[in-house]
Amino acid sequence: MSDLSEIAKSQVATPADVERRLIRLSKEIDEAHSELIEIESHYNSMKAQYEISMARSRMLYATKSSPTGKNYTVTERDDMALLENEELHLKMATTEAQVKASRGNMVRIKTQVDITRSVGSSVRASFEV
Repeated sequence: MSDLSEIAKSQVATPADVERRLIRLSKEIDEAHSELIEIESHYNSMKAQYEISMARSRMLYATKSSPTGKNYTVTERDDMALLENEELHLKMATTEAQVKASRGNMVRIKTQVDITRSVGSSVRASFEV
């Protein structure tokens, strides 16, 4: 049985069915955790690169004058820096979304563990009667 829904569909779930499911979920948690660590590391590296690049761009525009001869406003400097770093910003945003999805997957797996444990308790109780 590959997942909890299959256990629920079977006529009689056994403690062994529940145990196999918990073992599979345990492996899933380990894999998801490793993936989350890797993605978070990549995200933090990407974020640092982005922040440094933005700071450089803002500093560059702080020393330049606009075509009108006036200094750029803070908002104009920020906007120009963002446009200059558009690709890096998009990569960072995508990586951040991957981190959030990976965290959501961890929550999903942990919820499945809780459900499987509940089913396991119910199955054990039914075998004890």
